[in-house]
Amino acid sequence: MDQVVLALERELAVFMRRARASSGEMAREVHPELEPAAYGLFVRLEDAGRQRATELAAYFGVGKATMSRQLRVLEDLGLVTREPDPADGRASLVRLTDEGMARFRQVRDARRERYVNKLADWDQAEIAELARLLHQLNERAEG
Repeated sequence: MDQVVLALERELAVFMRRARASSGEMAREVHPELEPAAYGLFVRLEDAGRQRATELAAYFGVGKATMSRQLRVLEDLGLVTREPDPADGRASLVRLTDEGMARFRQVRDARRERYVNKLADWDQAEIAELARLLHQLNERAEG
């Protein structure tokens, strides 16, 4: 069992290193001034819709100050905007602007095309199984 877990750890480390590098490239494709973490924010905001900064910070496991700094950069670039939270007038919700959404989707679609090409010789069942297992791993990491 130790060897199996060690092999998994090694492969995940390589995968995460490549994913970080890829996220950096993707963020810069959205806008040259963006940090790698920005791409994940785009993914989350597109998936979940409007979010409070505190919700985003909790989701990514970063502090409020870090999230605030990242959002300020995106806001200054016109890629996200804040609007009052109808449930609590003291809070605001962050959402992608039309420009942010358009830039993100263009980059995301190109990324998906690269995945399609890399996995072209995989069986659909293998791809589905990989997605299921990664989902299971991600869910356990949240709990």
